[in-house]
Amino acid sequence: MTELPEEVGTAAKDGSTRAQRKTASIVPEQNVVGNALVFVIAIMTFLSCLTLGAVTLVRDTASVWENQIAREATIQIKPIEGLDMDAALETAARIATGFAGVSGARIVDREATARLLEPWLGSGLNIDELPVPRLVIVTIDEASPPDFAAMRTILAQELPSASLDDHRTWVDRLVAMARTTVTIGMAVLVLMLSATVLSVVFATRGAMAGNGHIIEVLHFVGAEAGFIAREFRQHFLMTGMKGAVAGGVAAIIVFIAFSFWSSMNMATPQADQATALFGNFAIGAAGYLGVALIVMVIAALTAATSHMTVVSYLSEIDMRHPEGG
Repeated sequence: MTELPEEVGTAAKDGSTRAQRKTASIVPEQNVVGNALVFVIAIMTFLSCLTLGAVTLVRDTASVWENQIAREATIQIKPIEGLDMDAALETAARIATGFAGVSGARIVDREATARLLEPWLGSGLNIDELPVPRLVIVTIDEASPPDFAAMRTILAQELPSASLDDHRTWVDRLVAMARTTVTIGMAVLVLMLSATVLSVVFATRGAMAGNGHIIEVLHFVGAEAGFIAREFRQHFLMTGMKGAVAGGVAAIIVFIAFSFWSSMNMATPQADQATALFGNFAIGAAGYLGVALIVMVIAALTAATSHMTVVSYLSEIDMRHPEGG
């Protein structure tokens, strides 16, 4: 086998070394600071996804509550001396169904009334022996609701102990509560994204400080700010993507775990109360799309923040050395 001349071998080694230097990144490799930034981004993404999921859950549940309440009104008849309760209930149902916009009226019977009171008064109640108001549930056509003022007037004339509740006060309070919760959640989400941006700024500054002399030399010999910023942007994009994906996956696992717990404990009182308040803890397709959006936004914010930080740093160098010296 023919041996290459020593000069050729040396040139080949020099060329290989130059190629390695050419492809080497000016950004420091993953270190303790870089790993810490991945964890910080993962934690911020996890909390941001949980916040978004909670906001979605509250908004959807409030919408369900509002629709359910808006479809019904309640006539309450208080027992008074000499009142035939069964006849009064029939009269209230007849008056309600006589209005346009009412699709039906249902009398809550004795057994159903006893079940409603059972959590407070215990089982085995005799409704006829207690001064318990009785209810008529009026189903409303949401597209064209009835004239509640006129219904109240007729009820007051024929049944003085009857009162009509159209639940408007509860609906208004519910909408206000949901809007307040959503606003607070979005404010918390913005704060978390701001904290992520600040973390990336500090990490980028630290990475540049580690290779500050190299960056300054490259900049002074002609390396454009865009090239240096692109190197940092690509590095921190991968860092942000790793952390954001880890945080997003962790949040999805939490949502699935809560949904599974809710479905497995439907018969328990705790699960019934939680389901009444928050549904079955399922955030739906929109919630999972929101998690994916949060992951992409945080990764993009990480890359964009590092890019702007590098450009600002190089601008400061140019201001300190206006003539490149």
